Amino acid sequence: MLLAAQSSSWNAHDTRLIVAAVLGIALIIVLIARFKVHPFLALVAGSALTGFAAGVGSADVILNFESGVGATLQEVGLLIALGAMLGKLLAESGGADQIVDTLVSRSGPRMVPWSMALVAVIVGLPMFFEIGLVLLLPVIVLVAKRTELPLMRVAIPALAGLSVLHGLIPPHPGPLIAIQALKAQLGITLAFGLLVAIPTVALCGPLFSYVAARWVPVQAPETAGGVDTRTERAASDEVKRPPSFGVTLTTILFPVVLMLLKALADIIWDSDKTNRARLIFDFIGEPLVALFLAVVLASITFGYAVGFDSKAISDRIGAALPPIAGIILIVGAGGGFKQTLIGSGLGDSIGKAAHNSGISVVVIAYLLAVAIRLATGSATVATTTVAGLMAPLAHGQPSVHLALLALAVGAGSLFLSHVNDAGFWLVNQSFRLTVGQTFKTWSVMETLISVIAFGFISVLWVVT
Repeated sequence: MLLAAQSSSWNAHDTRLIVAAVLGIALIIVLIARFKVHPFLALVAGSALTGFAAGVGSADVILNFESGVGATLQEVGLLIALGAMLGKLLAESGGADQIVDTLVSRSGPRMVPWSMALVAVIVGLPMFFEIGLVLLLPVIVLVAKRTELPLMRVAIPALAGLSVLHGLIPPHPGPLIAIQALKAQLGITLAFGLLVAIPTVALCGPLFSYVAARWVPVQAPETAGGVDTRTERAASDEVKRPPSFGVTLTTILFPVVLMLLKALADIIWDSDKTNRARLIFDFIGEPLVALFLAVVLASITFGYAVGFDSKAISDRIGAALPPIAGIILIVGAGGGFKQTLIGSGLGDSIGKAAHNSGISVVVIAYLLAVAIRLATGSATVATTTVAGLMAPLAHGQPSVHLALLALAVGAGSLFLSHVNDAGFWLVNQSFRLTVGQTFKTWSVMETLISVIAFGFISVLWVVT
C-alpha cells in the first residue's frame, strides 16, 4: 500500500527534490572518484548540498544528518564492533586454519572449489568482506599451490562466498541497515537470505570459476597481498591447543542459530506474544545479543581453551577495533545522508514517481541500488541510501515482501564492482592481476551475483 501523498500529482517541489538528490549524489561521486576524498567526508558534504538545495533550513539540515547517524549506529555500529572481535579471535586462535585444513584435506581436486566456497561462507559469517578476504588470501594461494589448480578455480569460489554473505546475510552491516530502514523482520530476512545465497554462491562461485580460469589462466603468486603465505598462518606461540573443527564451526554458527531460533519462535508462537519461551528466544535472537553471546563464547573456545590468558584475549579484542573505525564512520555518514534525503521529503516524491511508473517496488529498489553502487563504488552506501529512500514505498507491505525488499537492495548493491570500489583494487593487487583480468573475473562475478540473486528474489516475490 502506498502513502496517500504518493497518489497526488507531480509538482515543481518534487522536481526540486529530485534535482537536489542528484546534485548531492553527484558531489559524493566526484569527491570519492575524482578527488579521492574519504567517503565519510564526501557523504557529509553531499548531505549538506542536498539539504540546502532542497530548501531545508540550516538547523534542520544538521538535525537530519545527526539523527540519521545516530539511528544507524545505535545498533549497527555495535554489531560491526562485535563482528570484528569475533573475527579477530577466530583468526588468532587458528580456528580459520582448522576449517580450511579439515575441508580441503577431505576434498579431491574436483571438489576443492566447492570446499573453498564452503570455507568462505563459514568464515564469512562473522566477518566483513574485507576482513574475510585478507584472512583467506594466504589460504587461497596455499590451496592453489598445493592442488596445482589455476588460481581462479580456487579464488572465485572463495570471493563469491564472502561477497554474497556481505550483501545478503545479517549480521553484516548492509543487510542489517536495510532491515532496520524497511522495518523488515530479521528472522524472515535471514531465512530468505540463506535460501537465495546458497544457489547464488554455487552458480557464481565453483561453476563460474571454470569460465574465469579459462578467461584468466594465471597461477597462484608467490605471495598473497605482498606477504609470504607462511607468515599468515595463525598458529602463534601462545596457541597451545588449536580449536577443533567442531568447536570452531559451532562457535561461528552460534549467533546465526540464535537468530534462526528467534524466527522459529515467532512463527510457532505467533498469536501468543507473552509466551515465556518466545520472549527468551526473541531476546537472545536479537543481533546485538546474539553477537555479544558469540563473542563471550569465542573468548572461551578461541581464547582460554587454546591457551590465551585474560590479557591476551583482551589485547586481541582491542586490536580488532581500530581497523573498523573507518567502516563505522562511513556507515554512520551513509545513515546521515539517507535521513537528509528522507527529511527533505524525497521519499514521498520517489513514491509518486514509482506509483505513476507502474514498475514493481522490488524492481525499483534493485535498480536504485545498482545505480548508486555504480556511482559510488560502495555497497554499504548504496544499501543505506536506497533502504531509506524505499521506506515510504515499503509502508504497508506484508512482512515477507519487506524481507525480500531488503534483499533486493542488498543484491543491487553488489552489481559490477569497478575502479571506484576498494574491493576491486584489493583483489587486483592481492592476486597480481591486470585491470583487464580483474574485470574479467572479479567484476563479472560480482555482476552475476547481483543479477542471479535478484532473479531468485523476484521468483520469491511472485510466489509469496
